[in-house]
Amino acid sequence: MKAVPLLHRRVVVAVDAFVEVVIWQVPEPVPPSTHELKYRLAYVVGGKCVLRYDNERGTGDHRHTEAAQEPYNFSTPDQLMTDFESDVARWNHEHGRS
Repeated sequence: MKAVPLLHRRVVVAVDAFVEVVIWQVPEPVPPSTHELKYRLAYVVGGKCVLRYDNERGTGDHRHTEAAQEPYNFSTPDQLMTDFESDVARWNHEHGRS
């Protein structure tokens, strides 16, 4: 079985900003992840990705901010979306974009 696209959505949230969510069902986990999803969630402002959650072979589940890359403890797809949305809201608040 090949990877099956489950979701690919781009939502414009401001004139200069959008959120993009891409999720695939994969036949086996992408090591070292232990779940059968491959994902990329990004928040792009002014042409720059300011926040991204993804999982890659070798690095597993993690998130990127403007300052760092850090591990992300994936539990469920719903929690992934909740955490990402919370980080987007926090970034907007911290940068006067509420």
